[in-house]
Amino acid sequence: MHNEEFADNHFIRTIIEDDLKNGKYQSIITRFPPEPNGYLHIGHAKSICLNFGLAHIYGGRCNLRFDDTNPEKESDEYVRSIKEDVAWLGFQWNEEHFASDYFDMLYQFAEELILAGKAFVDELSADEMREYRGTLTEAGKESPYRNRSIEENLDLFRRMKSGEFPDGSKTLRLKIDMASGNLNMRDPVIYRIRRVNHHRTGDKWCIYPMYDYTHALSDAIEHITHSICTLEFEAHRPLYDWVVENVAAPSRPHQYEFSRLELLHSITSKRKLNQLVTQNIVSGWDDPRMPTISGMRRRGYTPAGLRLFAKRVGVSKSENVVDMELLEGAIREDLQATAPRLMAVLKPLRVEITNFQDGEIQGKIAPYHPENAEFGERELKLSPTIYIEQDDFEEIPPKGFKRLTVGGEVRLRHSYIIKCNEVVKDENGNIIKLLCTVDFDTLGKNPEDRKVKGVIHWLPETAPKARVRLYDRLFTEERPDAVRGEDGEYRDFIEFLNPNSIEEITALVEPIALTLPPESHWQFERLGYFVTDRFDHTKDKPVFNRTVTLRDTWQKK
Repeated sequence: MHNEEFADNHFIRTIIEDDLKNGKYQSIITRFPPEPNGYLHIGHAKSICLNFGLAHIYGGRCNLRFDDTNPEKESDEYVRSIKEDVAWLGFQWNEEHFASDYFDMLYQFAEELILAGKAFVDELSADEMREYRGTLTEAGKESPYRNRSIEENLDLFRRMKSGEFPDGSKTLRLKIDMASGNLNMRDPVIYRIRRVNHHRTGDKWCIYPMYDYTHALSDAIEHITHSICTLEFEAHRPLYDWVVENVAAPSRPHQYEFSRLELLHSITSKRKLNQLVTQNIVSGWDDPRMPTISGMRRRGYTPAGLRLFAKRVGVSKSENVVDMELLEGAIREDLQATAPRLMAVLKPLRVEITNFQDGEIQGKIAPYHPENAEFGERELKLSPTIYIEQDDFEEIPPKGFKRLTVGGEVRLRHSYIIKCNEVVKDENGNIIKLLCTVDFDTLGKNPEDRKVKGVIHWLPETAPKARVRLYDRLFTEERPDAVRGEDGEYRDFIEFLNPNSIEEITALVEPIALTLPPESHWQFERLGYFVTDRFDHTKDKPVFNRTVTLRDTWQKK
């Protein structure tokens, strides 16, 4: 990778350059810290490119750390998928860690806070705690358990650890300020009792640390220099700083925030994505309509295309609402240069060449890519019966139509000019075939006496069949999870599913399709970019997924 692949100068790069110039750090350490409770999505892709990209640009290191403090929703499956996605995007982490690696250290830090009189064991219920917390305009009230002695708090906390108390009956809270204007600083909970089997530590623990506490100290333990989060954590930064400043932390990292990505016609809530999966609305986390990295990979999006997209959306604190076209445009740009071409007919219309004479028919050698000879070439030879796209013929053509009509001519891509002389229909008036003639003097050259404007793709009758899945956007609304009804309440995002987000057809393809491995990227000439499916494609039964059309057609729809 080159530095030019990542977002241009932005405020975080400016901070890092100043820190290095002033000698605050000799080198930087960043981290990507996902929770293993689902598959990564397009928003994570931006964060991956930012954190790993900064380490690359400045010769630093980037850790992969799993924030696994919520065992009910976490699993090894998600850990594996996250590692696969990061590697597929083209990045390699310096060190791999889990928050659970630090559970013993986090517990010792908690005892340190108790011994310093800065934490206490509370017995308020969740509802009581909310009531005591206050509001944005009213100060909270101190818990009646806040002034327990250090000895009592330490004893109770150790008994919490040993499993003497039922789930939810006690918590460990920090003593900060119940009158703070920042609600996160009003004696936040840092430990709760929860008997849940952990995917790595099993049943060793029945108390688990909270995210804000764990995240800050994990950064400190790993000597992270620049802890980069999205803007919703900006109000949590004072708590982040308080935690690392009030224990004997190995380092003092600093948190910086940037705006999270909102991709229109999509959702990035793991909870809602999980709902799509569990309700079988999609085929899985890697369904090609999903905004997950694994789904986009199966759709045919490329690592280079996603990195280009991340660069173009940039890094700032301002709102980052992005239209799907920006993402699709980046994928097109990468595939334009890297995907070889073949011809495919998605909705075949039979054409019989009535003046076909085998001795006069010559094949043309055509390249698989017009600008890259390394992809090779093949011979395309006409047959007595060929197939064209149904959309490339109109019996009564609209104004400006430049394809095949009765009495009209078109050039077959990489082949001859043909003329339609007759339309054959069934008893219901449906077109079943066209009768055409070929001009034998037009292979590789234009006729001298007439001008033929249209060029259409085609395939011979021997072309193999393939299953082709035509994917479109999953939602019809720009913000499907932010639509309010007349009562002011949010409507269910499921209401805005696109009923035409997938169509599976049997198409005709060139013979090379029978030789391709899974995840082969190709342009179907005049139709779009397609990829052989990661899992369903075999050489004897090819399956292609449409990655993206050749141009944005959504707005026209």
